[in-house]
Amino acid sequence: METLYWSCLAGGVIFAVVSVVLGDILSHALDGFLDFLSVDVLKPMVIATAVTVFGGAGILLLRYTNLHQGLSALIAGIGAVAMAGVVYVAYVRPMENSENSTGYSIRELEGRIGEVTIPIPPEGFGEVMVKLGAGNTLHIASSLERLPLPAGTRVVVVDVLDGVLRVTGLEERKGDVV
Repeated sequence: METLYWSCLAGGVIFAVVSVVLGDILSHALDGFLDFLSVDVLKPMVIATAVTVFGGAGILLLRYTNLHQGLSALIAGIGAVAMAGVVYVAYVRPMENSENSTGYSIRELEGRIGEVTIPIPPEGFGEVMVKLGAGNTLHIASSLERLPLPAGTRVVVVDVLDGVLRVTGLEERKGDVV
């Protein structure tokens, strides 16, 4: 029985290391492999947690208690199911519902502060860089007041017309924090 516990513990640890190192590659390679099980609780992370906890708890119970092997296996199994449930509820399910997107609407740029990267002539177009989220986005821009805006000028996006940001120079007074 101890060999089974050690095998479960070692297999779970190896799975954890491999999934951390090769997680994205393996997830695409094994995509659809267990689709016939299509039960949300039977995710690889949950199964690996259960196997690892079963092995570790079994070893601890055999070595440090005087319980019968069958009772040790039962307690290790209950602990494994409980811990797998915790991992599913606390990690797997919330991650399935999370969204990882960098999409945005161009209308969200209204009111944002940017910087001219390509000079904007009085009658024409230039380019403005606006910080959005964790990155920057570049957009075609025109001067709302039909004034020239040189590169490096801080501007505020006033409006968006046909996909073009209409901007005006940002006046900074001494002592203002922007």
